Amino acid sequence: MSAAEAKAVTRPGVLASGWRWLPVAAAVVVLDQLSKAWIVHHVNYGAVVHLLPVLDLTLRYNSGAAWSLLAGAGGWQRWLFAGLALAVGLGLLVWLRRIDARVHRLLAFALALIMAGAVGNLIDRLYLGHVVDFILAHWNDSEFPAFNIADSSITVGAALLLLDAWTDRKRSM
Repeated sequence: MSAAEAKAVTRPGVLASGWRWLPVAAAVVVLDQLSKAWIVHHVNYGAVVHLLPVLDLTLRYNSGAAWSLLAGAGGWQRWLFAGLALAVGLGLLVWLRRIDARVHRLLAFALALIMAGAVGNLIDRLYLGHVVDFILAHWNDSEFPAFNIADSSITVGAALLLLDAWTDRKRSM
């Protein structure tokens, strides 16, 4: 194998790389931002709109991370979480560029979803100083912390990443 062929195998072209999933990531970011804008303009803060017996819409702001971690930290956490989201997004962008999406479709899709979620919440942090959450799942008196489409994208992407690792491990056995 020549050096050029070896390079092509280890570094797929843009069309073969995970970057082919960037339009999906962009669509998720747009859907996330549009849904947040709609909620902010149509639902009063803290009001609850019942959708299903276990699912509501409500407008909440989260200046922290998952489950409002560090929400009351005084403002510095905005920049910490924005920096982390930017670093993760850039790292995933590089990772996506280096993988062959024809071979690693599930991995590339998972990474694109995680990146989209990170970017969606990064936009909120930079422009608003907090993340807009609005989906509320609950059962009787117990409720899951409110979340948004970006959070869902990260969660689904992480689950697919685990599935990819599990199926890849099973293939190699």
